[in-house]
Amino acid sequence: MINRAVIIVLDSFGVGEAPDAHEYGDEGSNTLEGIYYNTALNIPNMKKLGLYNIQGLTIKEKEESPIGIYGKAAEKTKGKNSPVGHWEIAGFIKNEPFKTYYDGFPKELLDEISSRFGIEGFICNKKGSGTDFLKQYGEESISLKKPIVYTSADSVLQIAAHEDILPVNELYKLCQIARNVIDEKGYGIGTVIARPFVGTNSENFKRTYNRKDFEAEDFGKTMLDSFKENGKKVLAIGKIEDLFVGRSISRAIHTNGNTDGIEKTIDAIKNAEEDLIFVNLVDFDMLYGHRNNIEGYAKALEEFDNKLPEIMNTLKEDDILILTADHGNDPSTPSTDHSREYIPILVYGKKLKANVDLGIRQTYADISATILDIFGIEKLENGTSFKNEIM
Repeated sequence: MINRAVIIVLDSFGVGEAPDAHEYGDEGSNTLEGIYYNTALNIPNMKKLGLYNIQGLTIKEKEESPIGIYGKAAEKTKGKNSPVGHWEIAGFIKNEPFKTYYDGFPKELLDEISSRFGIEGFICNKKGSGTDFLKQYGEESISLKKPIVYTSADSVLQIAAHEDILPVNELYKLCQIARNVIDEKGYGIGTVIARPFVGTNSENFKRTYNRKDFEAEDFGKTMLDSFKENGKKVLAIGKIEDLFVGRSISRAIHTNGNTDGIEKTIDAIKNAEEDLIFVNLVDFDMLYGHRNNIEGYAKALEEFDNKLPEIMNTLKEDDILILTADHGNDPSTPSTDHSREYIPILVYGKKLKANVDLGIRQTYADISATILDIFGIEKLENGTSFKNEIM
């Protein structure tokens, strides 16, 4: 009998190009192998769970008798960003893609946002790397007291401002206004992100963990809603609350990066009373994938892997642990954007089977279908349960 589920999303930890990667310009992307073949990656605990045994990987270090359950899943949703990835994990597949604005956002959209908030406008309005834009436009942003607005390959409007020029809570208000205008006027943008930064000049500007995401709310029923309807509680750790706009979440704990998130997850496993603990560890993506920092990504994986035995040993007898991702972000490719990849599914529980190959799943939603099946809750429209394969 399983009475609690713990899902930990290693943000952007893909395991190979998806069948439709060519439609996104992501042929050849493989976040895991891109790191593995370019560093001395040492993650023995995920290896023991069966990570390297996942079908399609060329890594030779297969585990002879994995202690976990392993497989991978393709994404059905049209897109490759965190919101739609997490929604699909939770059972909702968005069939209509959000709009992207590779040539910059329309002047009338930015003018409306500026007018409602009471500023004289924005600078930049380009597609590219946020860290590069901080170097290029950070000093100008401070001197003109104008926020930096930019986008990426995803459907996202990002607003960066220095915390001393536009305090964090004011930046949040600005982003909420942007979210409102986008929704009212039908611009179809998936996410607005507040990107506060600190520092004195272009050489030391640094984004802070006061980032906040303002998501579109037009997503359908998820596993979280099903839990709430059935009297069960959900604890969100990291940016999970933002990704689901707080819906059907009983309690939320925000984090300052992976190290903090891992410690808060361990504490939650020990002490939380919620039935589902849903965690996002964002640094893999935010600090390393988007910056093509292979060594940094490897060290972050090793940090998590070093804590994995403690996470596993802390699990109760009736817990199920699922490690997964929401998309890829291969730091070994020229692109600094998300990549269309399979995500890993690593499952462990003291009452579960070991050394089970889940194969290649057709949708991330198999994760939520399995959890709902285990809890005896009516399944959602999407996903196929693998409960009988692991119990």
